[in-house]
Amino acid sequence: MEHTPLFLPPLALYVHIPWCVRKCPYCDFNSHAAGESLPEEAYVQALIRDLDSEQPYAQGRRLTSIFFGGGTPSLFSAESIGRIIQAARRRIGFEDAIEITLEANPGTFEQEKFSAFHSVGVNRLSIGVQSFNDLHLQRLGRIHSAEQAINAVGMARQAGFENFNLDLMHGLPGQTESEALNDLQQAIELQPTHISWYQLTIEQNTEFYRHPPTLPEEDILENIYEKGLEKLQSRNYFQYEISAFCRDNKKSVHNVNYWAFGDYIGIGAGAHGKITLPDEQRIIRLSKTRHPSDYLGRENSFIAKCNNISTDELPLEFMMNALRLTDGVEREFYPDRTGTAFSHIEQKYHELIAMGLIENNPEKICTTKKGHRFLNSVLEKLS
Repeated sequence: MEHTPLFLPPLALYVHIPWCVRKCPYCDFNSHAAGESLPEEAYVQALIRDLDSEQPYAQGRRLTSIFFGGGTPSLFSAESIGRIIQAARRRIGFEDAIEITLEANPGTFEQEKFSAFHSVGVNRLSIGVQSFNDLHLQRLGRIHSAEQAINAVGMARQAGFENFNLDLMHGLPGQTESEALNDLQQAIELQPTHISWYQLTIEQNTEFYRHPPTLPEEDILENIYEKGLEKLQSRNYFQYEISAFCRDNKKSVHNVNYWAFGDYIGIGAGAHGKITLPDEQRIIRLSKTRHPSDYLGRENSFIAKCNNISTDELPLEFMMNALRLTDGVEREFYPDRTGTAFSHIEQKYHELIAMGLIENNPEKICTTKKGHRFLNSVLEKLS
């Protein structure tokens, strides 16, 4: 395989806070019931030590985004979130227009903190609504109501958040087509800048996997998706990724960096990172020790695994991410961010163009509408 020089892509930071009030039956993320008290101070100190150990991977770059995920990061105080933000600013530095997102639940307890989160530097919320139907919220194990979800949007605006995402699922247990579309209509009427709208999937290591619920039939799921896309488009929500929709060009900077095969440092229990090392002409993936108690017990190295992405894996790894974006990515990103020449996949790429699945565009790597719909077939061809 012909090699080309690796270049440093943009850099983001992911911060994992692994506690929730209660574990949802569909969730396969590294999250744990919080119990009566959180080891908040100890965990913040561990996060900052973790960041110290990762700082050399910045290699002179400043952060384009920070994403606090979980779990439920909004369980932590604004003071703690602010300390982590300031630690990142001092150790790595920020680009001028940095996006700092915090995942939050719509419960009243978290809503009361929204202004404080905004004051310490968070400039984007991602509110985990999932549904506006109280029955479906109960089936999903959510601890907020539809009314609280609607109120949370007003509280976010009142706190100063002009940019926020609503996280919404469809294809829920027992959900009808009209119920799914009503959920989406309610989300649209709240006028968020961004909507993450995706179908519930049953993942291993979840309660739903152990005790599968009855999900809607395939024809209902197809109708929900097609009519939902029309509804979003009619209200000027642009689909820029498989399950991501925005208006006013408010794409998630953090997630676009993932999909464009950028770099990201991951700190916190179970966090993952991807780092390019041009001097060594290799790309590595790192994962941190997973259980919170094990993570808190570490003094220096929090790394559980560190692996090179092999040269053979890089083309497919890149395409699996980049082709999620409806507009694709610049063609020059492929050699710059994989260290392999485009000629390595050129024959398969032209076959996909002939099949009407890839755009014939010399400047961009991008699927057609048909290719975006049948992305798994495109990736199978490239593997």
